[in-house]
Amino acid sequence: MDYQAVLEEVAAHVEPQIGRGRVAQYIPALASVDADRFGIALADVDGRVTGVGDWERPFSVQSISKAFSLALVLAEDGEKLWRRVGREPSGNPFNSLVQLEYENGIPRNPFINAGALVVTDRLHTLTGDASTTMLDFLRAESGNPDLAFDRDVAVSESAHGDRNAALAHFMASYGNLDNPVPTLLEHYFWQCSIEASCRDLALAGGFLARHGLRADGSRLLSRSEAKRVNAVMLTCGTYDAAGDFAYRVGLPGKSGVGGGIIAVVPGRCTLCVWSPGLDARGNSVAGVAALDHFTTLTGWSVF
Repeated sequence: MDYQAVLEEVAAHVEPQIGRGRVAQYIPALASVDADRFGIALADVDGRVTGVGDWERPFSVQSISKAFSLALVLAEDGEKLWRRVGREPSGNPFNSLVQLEYENGIPRNPFINAGALVVTDRLHTLTGDASTTMLDFLRAESGNPDLAFDRDVAVSESAHGDRNAALAHFMASYGNLDNPVPTLLEHYFWQCSIEASCRDLALAGGFLARHGLRADGSRLLSRSEAKRVNAVMLTCGTYDAAGDFAYRVGLPGKSGVGGGIIAVVPGRCTLCVWSPGLDARGNSVAGVAALDHFTTLTGWSVF
């Protein structure tokens, strides 16, 4: 298949939707991002990568980082994590406090903010430095040693992170955190602040298409664990729009309010698309449309 031609067709198809939606406003450092940007990259299981548009322009990964932190914790700790976080779609906004009270401080899944805080808490306990562990992993898998944190974004998130602090303190009151809340929040915000391009993230997510094998051929996850990460991405990876994303795209995916989405075609490739304009549920308008058209053109989905 001529991936370049396919991606060019996808970009042309979604051009009318680029710039639609609204960039993330609740993190001031993201509010000034140009909504008219668009890039998409595809990395096959052998590490060959191609892309169009702004596919090599770095952006704030935000919640895309949650897929990588989940994989790193499962690789180190196996099934123990699931005692502290569920695997069910939430049906509520990603930063909701409501379900936590009903469910005694156990987040519904690892991709809503509460669940991601639990995962980061466990990663920090296992490694001693959750944010640097994440950055080092992304550098290794993408082959880009220049990946870095965006200090302005991290500081901005910290200054406006009251809702995340509330989630963390609430879970701590139920004994579902190991580390002090300020330490946890610091590492969580720095993880989300990592800047990477579509190219970087498509390559970094390749282990999910290779059934758990890293770029160097070593095994990060068992086939079963990789399957499970993909399954949770499919059912929970796009906040409370996961059902619509599965209906339209039919691939495991993880979005972030920076406008990026990674998607996995197991056994074939990993994609990353970026366009900062978001819909009401925090997903890239043009990004979802691009992945929808990609699976329509190729016939590739998990269904």
